[in-house]
Amino acid sequence: MQKIIIQKSSPLSGSVSCSGSKNAALPILAATILTKGRTQLSNVPQLSDIENMLEILFDLGGRYTRSGDCVSIDFTDCSGYCAPYEPVSKFRGSFLLAGPLLARMGRARISMPGGCPIGNRPIDLHLK
Repeated sequence: MQKIIIQKSSPLSGSVSCSGSKNAALPILAATILTKGRTQLSNVPQLSDIENMLEILFDLGGRYTRSGDCVSIDFTDCSGYCAPYEPVSKFRGSFLLAGPLLARMGRARISMPGGCPIGNRPIDLHLK
């Protein structure tokens, strides 16, 4: 049997940078629909799912700017409740928009999300 022996050393110190998480950023981006003003987010990864979400938010009336890993979104005016088919069909996380749209606009229209080649991934929890 192998073993690891740990001996006491001096206290650790320093800092660690954490990379951004797509699975954390997508629900936060969707939640910006609930704000009536500007939201600034940092450490947002540059991935296609994030870019698709930003495209949908823009089509719903949000205005955004992106500089590196920082995103600023202004949802002073939310002008729609219908998410466009093309970007929605590209990734599963688009269904995260249903709750915030329903809360702010009183209705939501989103086609079935796409982008999941690993099999069925139901959305029933979102609907409940």
